[in-house]
Amino acid sequence: MDSVASEQRQTLHSTADNGLKIVVVGGFGVGKTTLVRSVSEIRPLNTEETMTQAGEDIDDTVGVAAKTATTVAFDFGRISLDARNVLYLFGAPGQERFWFLWDRLFSGTLGAVVLVDTRRLADSWYAVDRLEHHGTPFVVACNDFGGPAHTQIREALDLADEVPLVFCDARSRESSKQVLISLVEHLRTLVAPDPQPIPEPTP
Repeated sequence: MDSVASEQRQTLHSTADNGLKIVVVGGFGVGKTTLVRSVSEIRPLNTEETMTQAGEDIDDTVGVAAKTATTVAFDFGRISLDARNVLYLFGAPGQERFWFLWDRLFSGTLGAVVLVDTRRLADSWYAVDRLEHHGTPFVVACNDFGGPAHTQIREALDLADEVPLVFCDARSRESSKQVLISLVEHLRTLVAPDPQPIPEPTP
């Protein structure tokens, strides 16, 4: 019988010899850990720590007052694309005090997902700026927090026309998978003719 537990115990194919890396970035509390957790075939590695009063004057918790834990290094998940290709997901910490880790996480990255909360779009400006600085291809995914629809997201983030903008529910495996597929499809439009095909995530 299929179950979440059986997916979390999935072992890596012995023939897997090609690792592909995607980074999930965005502001504090936008759902990066949730997205990695929802789509990973293994139990994700995370570095979440309980938030304490010591961080109240450092981290901006406006809009995420109910948040009780935060990533202090990175999240890590895995998706086997086929017998040889494996996708590794890294979720970056969102607080400004951990931004110094981002440049290392970007190293060797195939592309990135900028996850945003439309109630706090300004929190994602830094992520977009850093990816553009590194020349890293990315898509923007708006996580659904149940608030009113924002109709000027592309303008607010000053996104180029060619940058895909999608909507998702980071809690849903299928929705998160579609975000990754949109990134893969975007990467395909950027590579030279007759490129080495990039496998898509499989259910």
